[in-house]
Amino acid sequence: MTTPLLVERKCKACEGGVEKLSREESGQLLSQVPKWQMDDASIAIERKWVFKNFVKAIDFINRIGELAETEQHHPDLHLTGYRNVKVVLTTHAIGGLSDNDFIVAAKIDAMEL
Repeated sequence: MTTPLLVERKCKACEGGVEKLSREESGQLLSQVPKWQMDDASIAIERKWVFKNFVKAIDFINRIGELAETEQHHPDLHLTGYRNVKVVLTTHAIGGLSDNDFIVAAKIDAMEL
């Protein structure tokens, strides 16, 4: 039996009580979303985009918001310089990374197509 791709999976509710992923586990999942970077503490992943204009940047943020609500896993969204977007994913309830962060990252990547 093969493991489904991250983009095919659904986020699972995480209200704490779940162990955060180890650096090694996170690294394995990160290989499936290679445009994302893990922070030095291994508790978050992030990715940056530069859009043509403010409207395109806001549209992208709104699409991420819809995805986040569907998955019930919400990233930190940063808009600077009117067209620069940075998305940071971490599982706040456990103070680190969970499968959910990588699932949402993969689904954000798929939105670009």
